[in-house]
Amino acid sequence: MKKVIVTGGLGFIGSNLIKILLKKNYNVINIDKISYSSNFYNLKQFDKSKNYKFIKSDINNRGKILNILRSFKPSAIFNLAAETHVDRSIDGPESFIKSNILGIFNLLEAFRFYNIKNKNTKLIHISTDEVYGDVLNGRSKENDPYRPSSPYAASKASSDHLVYSYIRTFKIPAIITNCSNNYGPRQHPEKLIPKLIYNILKNKNLPIYGKGINSREWIYVDDHCEALIKIYEKGALGNFYNIGSNYNVNNLKISKILIKVAKEKIKIGKKVKIKFVKDRPGHDLRYALNSNKLIKSLDWKSKTNILNGLRKTFDWYFKNPGYFLNLKKKDITARLGK
Repeated sequence: MKKVIVTGGLGFIGSNLIKILLKKNYNVINIDKISYSSNFYNLKQFDKSKNYKFIKSDINNRGKILNILRSFKPSAIFNLAAETHVDRSIDGPESFIKSNILGIFNLLEAFRFYNIKNKNTKLIHISTDEVYGDVLNGRSKENDPYRPSSPYAASKASSDHLVYSYIRTFKIPAIITNCSNNYGPRQHPEKLIPKLIYNILKNKNLPIYGKGINSREWIYVDDHCEALIKIYEKGALGNFYNIGSNYNVNNLKISKILIKVAKEKIKIGKKVKIKFVKDRPGHDLRYALNSNKLIKSLDWKSKTNILNGLRKTFDWYFKNPGYFLNLKKKDITARLGK
């Protein structure tokens, strides 16, 4: 049985990755520092699983991470520990520097010393398409320059550069992935799609930044997680891989599709209407990835279309009201990043 570590496993992508890994009979250690976006509800179904263990730790705790590595001897580390919300990075960039830059530095140092005697463990560092910045035409390739627009994107770009420098200088066995916008179950409602779903369920208006024309490439989270596992199993060390669906849609259309999906399930309230609000500073108009490298070299492709994905996502939140109960209301409803 393969043993792996997932950092940030109480969050959105991390918890969905752990769910899939456990179903594939991996032995998983989940390392999470327990921040505002961590939610034990995400993995409560595995609390009694003999193949799952949770350890509370910040990846900045280099000594503790090194001890976990030496004790557990995993075949892979999936690094998903990060601050991820652009609006929060506008209000308070410091936590992003600590988690996304200093955190990855300390994780890399622990991994570097561990790797001296343990050559068979791979580090899969998960990043974002936002490092490429505004892509008005075409789609970003792995060798395109980084032009991050927000403190969040800049901190992730910095983490990617750090990982690659350790690959080149210290020869650590690592791979860097850059994924498009994820959506699906277990995502904190500070993000667009779960925020809209929460407001639909609570009979509130649907806030959309600017005129709703900002375009994102959306990928269902399980498709992303399957790509990560395939990259771990068959990806080339030292490489970058873009992970995307090749499907772009703007925020206004996302809202309209979600209203349609909700009407299939419930009778929505009279206050559920789209409301345009003041845009956030430095808001990129469009992100788009070229994922041909992953598609061609590892025979992977996104399987979930946006309508079916949104149906599954809405259905999960509708059936899991307890998810919201474990979050502070202000973290759900407060407007950040003005």
